[in-house]
Amino acid sequence: MPDFSIGVDLGGTNLRIAAVSAEGQLLEKVTLGTKVILGRDQVINEMCDAIQRLSAKYKATGRLLGAGIGIPGIIDMQTGMLRKSANLPGWEEYPVRAEIERRLGAPVVLENDANVAALGEQWLGAARGVPNVAAVTLGTGIGGGIVLAGKIWHGMNGMAGEFGHVTVEPEGRPCGCGNHGCAEQYASATAIMRMAREAIASGEAPSLAQAASSDPEFGARSIYNLAIQGDEHARRIFRSFGRYLGILLAGLINVLNLDMFVIGGGVSSAWDAFAPNMFEELRERSLVYAATAPTDPLSSDARGKEGAAAQTESRTERKTIITRALLGSDAGLYGAARVAVSAG
Repeated sequence: MPDFSIGVDLGGTNLRIAAVSAEGQLLEKVTLGTKVILGRDQVINEMCDAIQRLSAKYKATGRLLGAGIGIPGIIDMQTGMLRKSANLPGWEEYPVRAEIERRLGAPVVLENDANVAALGEQWLGAARGVPNVAAVTLGTGIGGGIVLAGKIWHGMNGMAGEFGHVTVEPEGRPCGCGNHGCAEQYASATAIMRMAREAIASGEAPSLAQAASSDPEFGARSIYNLAIQGDEHARRIFRSFGRYLGILLAGLINVLNLDMFVIGGGVSSAWDAFAPNMFEELRERSLVYAATAPTDPLSSDARGKEGAAAQTESRTERKTIITRALLGSDAGLYGAARVAVSAG
């Protein structure tokens, strides 16, 4: 049995723990509900119990290389303190790393969940073998992570990669962060739902109104389904989404000039609905992208030519590749396991 590390993805809804070999093989994965309502001690106790069970099982035949934990929110990298997390109410200013280490009796690596997802994609996913990459995660909000020379870039104190709070519409919609016009107000699942509600309220979107009233699980995916069926109001929502995502990416490309930008998160599954407008906006707004874009950027999509292969082919000419993530919800697990080994 190979040497292994433990990766943890601690989300507001699900808690997932995995044993991953040093070569990237998923040995075993455990999924639990995150019982936030029972308090942070209960959540951490269940996490640590699962970590200890997996570790004991695989330590019988392999060596434990470390444990990494991805958690949503702003983390003080030096102290391991969770400063703020929208998905974990009541965890503000909580010494998460110290509490976990006290229970396990061993050091752990605490990381932002978007950072470990970026590292997972760089290690085993769409950006495999690409040393410099940024990942943009499109979910309820927008997360981000930057990997330089195969390592997460934290910035001064761990707050680098807050892509969701880059301004894309000056004096735009207010954001919970205190700014106006943040990207996640225009290019997230929450933004899709807001635009749908506004269209329904206008009385000019009967298909959206009918879907909202008849589907108890009406959400961004429902709107996407209408868009691919040709509903003009749903298509308009994704055109707007793509435009603002393009504005965000144009700024990132101009500043970072990286080899690859990986688009992940649940909303990335609507790629065909928003990507054409995203690329159109990119060509108009980014001097760097205009100079380094592939001839057909949609052909470099991970689903079209197996991302890494397309990237390798294009990188001989030093092209800027924008592609979808490959690892899905497991990206954070792989990245958390990887960061534990890297830290060691």
